[in-house]
Amino acid sequence: MNRQTLLDLLERVRSLNISPEQAAEKLRNLPFEDAEFAKIDHHRTLRTGLPEVIYSAGKTPAQVSEIFLRMTQMGTSVLATRANEVVFAQVKALVPEAHYYEQAKIVAYRGGERTSNGGPLAVLSAGTSDQPAAEEAAVAAECLGAEVERVFDVGVAGLHRLLAHRDVLDRARVVIVCAGMEGALPSVVGGLVGAPVIAVPTSVGYGTSFGGLTALLGMLNSCSPNVTTVNIDNGFGAAYVACSMLRQIQLGKSK
Repeated sequence: MNRQTLLDLLERVRSLNISPEQAAEKLRNLPFEDAEFAKIDHHRTLRTGLPEVIYSAGKTPAQVSEIFLRMTQMGTSVLATRANEVVFAQVKALVPEAHYYEQAKIVAYRGGERTSNGGPLAVLSAGTSDQPAAEEAAVAAECLGAEVERVFDVGVAGLHRLLAHRDVLDRARVVIVCAGMEGALPSVVGGLVGAPVIAVPTSVGYGTSFGGLTALLGMLNSCSPNVTTVNIDNGFGAAYVACSMLRQIQLGKSK
């Protein structure tokens, strides 16, 4: 349930297209729906402007698909992250309109609502190996309503590749940068742009990368003051924060 679907429902009551009792039935699952194994927060979009998202890892395919179906029935877009093809097959059996983004490991359903994006979001990856995290960020942001521009394989080993995309960096209102190894790219990008930079350390690298810990610590110690950091491989978290920022930009414009 989002603001627009709620307004549409109230308008249908006012125009006598449905009865107050029917409207009450549609609203009975607010603010959350108890599915026994999960309490589904249908009210989150009304509170925050962005929907609840299903984290698929650790859930059975049947649980993910049931939550996914119940969320689509409330008229909003739905995202399931860290999903595999088995999960997607069960979701698609219940929601044929669902789509699977293999590299991002996201199952998505686009509802009728479109959130204001507040301006373009740039998603960068240092190397091709960092692209899964970058795609998770890019796809999640697009499904949440952002206009996304991708710039991949522009790591610090060849800075001329990054500088060839200054136009994208200059347009972006927020930049997400995904990097493994020593995690240097977000600091470089932070020194080139005036926008907030959200750094995503990835688990890419040899032994002393420690599964992304080296990149995480490097990004947390960035000398560029406009860089902030999310958890290792958390492209989705970066996308959600970026879309929250863009939404505030858009709300500021509309005042």
